[in-house]
Amino acid sequence: MASIRGQFEVTGRMRTWSMGLIAVGLLAFLIGLFTRGFSSNAEEQGVFWGTVLYNSVFFMLVCNASMFFICVTTLAHGGWQVAFRRVPEAISAVVPIFGTIAAVVLLYIVFGVGHGGHHHPVYHWLTRGDDQILAEKKGFLNAPFFVIWTLLSIGLWSYLGARMRKLSRESDEGSMTLEQGKRWIWRNTVMASLFTVWFGLTVGSTVPWLWMMSIDAHWYSTMYSWYTFASSFVSGVALIALWVIFLKNRGLLEYVTEEHLHDLGKFMFAFSIFWTYLWFSQYMLIWYSNMPEETIYFKHRVQGAWRGVFFFNLIVNFVCPLLILMKRSTKRNYTLMTFMAVLILFGHWIDFMQMVMGSVSKDHLTLSWLDFGILALYIGMIILFVGKALTKAPLVAKNHPYLKESIIHHT
Repeated sequence: MASIRGQFEVTGRMRTWSMGLIAVGLLAFLIGLFTRGFSSNAEEQGVFWGTVLYNSVFFMLVCNASMFFICVTTLAHGGWQVAFRRVPEAISAVVPIFGTIAAVVLLYIVFGVGHGGHHHPVYHWLTRGDDQILAEKKGFLNAPFFVIWTLLSIGLWSYLGARMRKLSRESDEGSMTLEQGKRWIWRNTVMASLFTVWFGLTVGSTVPWLWMMSIDAHWYSTMYSWYTFASSFVSGVALIALWVIFLKNRGLLEYVTEEHLHDLGKFMFAFSIFWTYLWFSQYMLIWYSNMPEETIYFKHRVQGAWRGVFFFNLIVNFVCPLLILMKRSTKRNYTLMTFMAVLILFGHWIDFMQMVMGSVSKDHLTLSWLDFGILALYIGMIILFVGKALTKAPLVAKNHPYLKESIIHHT
């Protein structure tokens, strides 16, 4: 199917690639489910459900980061992003789908996995026994609280994101007077502030504690949620950049220039450095204190089976962005920006893998065909669902009050 200027249509090639990747991913999931997921071996169960867990959480948070990007730029009255705003809107439209998948996975892990054994293969706090440390955390680490906060978090992300997208499409209905434009901007600002506050209370606080940090229930870090946010946000910006470049290469997004790409590159560079700052701060403080109750998280990652992945993660997510994205010309080069966007997404996927699987399986590196199979599933779904979302509205919000500012944007 051909594309017309200003309106996106899914091509047969895109549909073929997406369905092929989804088929590969579903096959890997089913094979893993029947060989590991339903196994009587607790370790194999933990590896399978841990792999599904980190993939479902990672890709949901990455897509949700697109709506956070829209909201913070809206609150800052940053008109530069209007020329490609429909791209992060389309990516965020996947959150209800990925959120539903993640909720099913999380709730099944809590209620359907490992019951009857002495130790839950993923969340040990579900079988706390006479563990005194877990008993002291039972007000927070308990199944009802986990379920309520999970459903509330995903539900409000989906609802508030949908409200922002609906407001955006109102600008397509016709030109606005000055007063109508002011009221419309105010409504956007209010809705963006609500989403940002809820995003801070969840992604910036409780959700990473519940879903990921609680796998190591004897350990905690006050930087963990910020670390998770930085990883998912820089990946979200990289995904936006990939779709912007893809659409530009198809002759669409005519108002987007290298100035806009340059600013996306700045975000990718800045938040790669921010992620590294949090990585170093968390690691350095725990290393320096050398207290057993804190070093338990890093010991097997630095000295054990996960050592290679742990330091590869630092090279990909810090050294490469630092050396490549520092130059101005790099951030204006479509080929290098595509390469860096893919590298950042892959690097932080690896980061989420070691965050979860390094705690589920401390003594064995679990990276296998299953990880790449589930990765293929989510890549296919992103291509399919984001592509469909892009067809729902014009790629440029023609009557947006800040459109002119975006067209003449110079960084």
